[in-house]
Amino acid sequence: MNTDKTVLVTGAAKRIGRGIALRVFQARYRVAIHYGSSEKEARETAEQCGAAPLFRANLESVDEIRRMFREVEDRCGPLYGLVNNAARFKRRDALEMTEKDWDFIHSVNLKATFFCCQQAALLMRKSQAGRIVNISSLGGLRPWPEYAHYCASKAGVIMLTKALAKAFAPGITVNSVAPGVILSSPEEPRTQDMIAATPAGRRGTVEEVADAVLYFLNASDFITGQVLAVDGGLSLR
Repeated sequence: MNTDKTVLVTGAAKRIGRGIALRVFQARYRVAIHYGSSEKEARETAEQCGAAPLFRANLESVDEIRRMFREVEDRCGPLYGLVNNAARFKRRDALEMTEKDWDFIHSVNLKATFFCCQQAALLMRKSQAGRIVNISSLGGLRPWPEYAHYCASKAGVIMLTKALAKAFAPGITVNSVAPGVILSSPEEPRTQDMIAATPAGRRGTVEEVADAVLYFLNASDFITGQVLAVDGGLSLR
């Protein structure tokens, strides 16, 4: 039973984040829901997670991240798990990319991921145990030319995961799940090509990503600094 263990999921209002929150709740953890602007969806997710507490924060702001973790501790007590799911994804020609385009992606995908890890670890050290799972991407393992800034951010998440696994040890583990084709529109030619190249011959599901996250939350502290690709074998190509 994990009902005394709180897990904060960022970007948990919709899509993969919502699926992770639901799966973690089904596994009898206490879930804390972070959202940015999708309040309606966040409240719906929270209700499905046993009236889970909601925490709103703009992850572009380190001050808001710090405030959120103070509120998590005040309202939920010790923090056992953090799932860094919140992210941005946008296509942009590398020759036309601006500083604003770059910062739009990196401010959340990489900078916020680091500071959420930092603040979580500060709380986890009080109980000398914790589990951090960072959601990276197949784009952090393989280059997508039309998403150079996104790929760089997610590759950064993977290396950050490995570095923090050493920095936060022992007791606190840091691992990463790298989804492949999960929610991309099947009508897009690029998506069709990726599915065709996937050895499993299909898209993945949100539930499969959530199960991988749950594995790391449940794993012993002997498993840390690892990256689990949930991609049907596409990263092998």
